[in-house]
Amino acid sequence: MIQGSCHCGAVRWQFDGHPDGATACNCTVCRRYGVLWAYDYEGEGITVSGATRPYMRGEEIEFHFCPVCGCVAYWRARQMDAPGRRRIAVNLRLSEPDAVANIPIDHFDGLNTFTDLPRDGRCVADYWS
Repeated sequence: MIQGSCHCGAVRWQFDGHPDGATACNCTVCRRYGVLWAYDYEGEGITVSGATRPYMRGEEIEFHFCPVCGCVAYWRARQMDAPGRRRIAVNLRLSEPDAVANIPIDHFDGLNTFTDLPRDGRCVADYWS
């Protein structure tokens, strides 16, 4: 299990298990936030708590941040998928460094091709050194 919280502690999340990778996306939003995402489903592998303010990007996704300290905590899909589940991703930069240091980085080209890119051998700790 990995836990994370915003700077002031008002917003928290929990990721049950250990993510296979942390996604670094270069889309117009994620590159500005500087986030590293770990994905699952709301209420299944990921639980969140605390009041947030969302930024809605189109009809598909909402980014949630702490209204007190401004940290981006997670994004979630605006619609449920066919089995009635909601995709969500937490910002691994809000967790303790040792808990996520060895998670490999996955790259997603959300700017041009909307495709996964090959891993380059780096992990979360490489982004913090």
